[in-house]
Amino acid sequence: MIHLIQRGLMFGNLIHVESPALIERYNRALMHLTQKQTKLTDFHIDISGYSPEIGDELGDPLYLNHAGVNRQFILLSTDQKRSPLLNAKFSTSRSILRHFIEENESELFALTARDAVAGELVNSVYSVDSPARLFDIRKVRLEADTTTGMVAEAQALADDVDRFMQEEDAWFDDVLIADMISKAKRTGDVTRNPIALNLMEFEQRNFWTAHFGGLYVFQGMDHPAVISSGDKSALGKLPIKYVFDMKDRNQIAKFLEYNDLAEPIVKARGIDAAAILQQKMDFIVVDTAQESGIDLTGATRRDIRALARRHASDLPEEFHGLASLLRWAEEGGRWPRITSDHPAYFYTLRSADHEDRDLVNMLLSQLSPKDVRQLFICHKELFYQLYAGWHETKKSYVADFLDREYQVDKAGARDALFGHEAQMEEPARKRSGSKDGPWSVSNKKIAAVGPWGAVRGK
Repeated sequence: MIHLIQRGLMFGNLIHVESPALIERYNRALMHLTQKQTKLTDFHIDISGYSPEIGDELGDPLYLNHAGVNRQFILLSTDQKRSPLLNAKFSTSRSILRHFIEENESELFALTARDAVAGELVNSVYSVDSPARLFDIRKVRLEADTTTGMVAEAQALADDVDRFMQEEDAWFDDVLIADMISKAKRTGDVTRNPIALNLMEFEQRNFWTAHFGGLYVFQGMDHPAVISSGDKSALGKLPIKYVFDMKDRNQIAKFLEYNDLAEPIVKARGIDAAAILQQKMDFIVVDTAQESGIDLTGATRRDIRALARRHASDLPEEFHGLASLLRWAEEGGRWPRITSDHPAYFYTLRSADHEDRDLVNMLLSQLSPKDVRQLFICHKELFYQLYAGWHETKKSYVADFLDREYQVDKAGARDALFGHEAQMEEPARKRSGSKDGPWSVSNKKIAAVGPWGAVRGK
């Protein structure tokens, strides 16, 4: 992983903690949450306050995420909102933490000037010992306070102030007045400078989880389903009708179409579809070249495309399917027929514009893993896993490409690939399922209207 680490593509944007004062605050929070402490004199933390160095020291990469549920967090600075979430077990955790920090930025800035803020993403499930238990997770509630309980004490003082102002005989209550004075010495004037955190609650109906080999859970859909990265038969009985795995390409294609979750790249507004397709083809050439032992050191785009011309007969169906689509898009070539059985099919899609677009793009990146740029952006856990098994020549090429083409403008790259312009037309109405449900368990081919239109059973 050295190529990635050197270029900031792995463990990038972590916060370096080296100040004795910050380390002392971190240890207070760590003791408060886990009854553990670190002896390290400097380390790095992610958005949740997790440190890979402390994980190594304690021999526990889940020291802030026991059993992979109810993730705990330690905030030393609001700058953590820009950091990644390492060892993520749920796809929603980082967005929840970032939203919390942004919604409470001024309050957290004031609180972390004096102490660490520690908390937890709480749901009703404390152990995911079977896949069925995932369906008990409906909402995630966020709890947080300083290690000295400043927020709770400020709320108690505010309640005392309200009582003092409302009760007739409060002026004569010496105990109440003394208690207010004592609390105010620690919290300050909460009437002028309120200390309160907006502790939000989030629905968690659609999410990815690393548990059980990786599952995509889509409960909040018109036609819900679970999609497993591994063999679906190993999951046992689940409280949901449709369960697929990555071999069920036809059924997944129908699932995406019935719920209006994906759109073809060539029909997306405001993007350069031809450039995106060409880059996907280049990545497929790189993948084929590494299997053939071709040295890609210093290879340019021109070199990659020259390789494609020389070795066209050795390139996989994904390449040829995208090439036919590119010819149609650029030159008005022959209308290609790409069904969901075709290896290139999911390479031609991206998420439509909806609130679960990151989750859908994550799923599509797993279904089209040779597009390493999309895989890196949308599913870093899988990217790092696959990267470890690549030949050195592909590792070097991909690291150089991401450093050169993605790192320099992350927001621009994401917008160019996944951004959405406002739609001019009315959104199409969702199609209702048949009496047998929207997915057939048969292996019938799904023909597309052109290479990208509505997916329909033959």
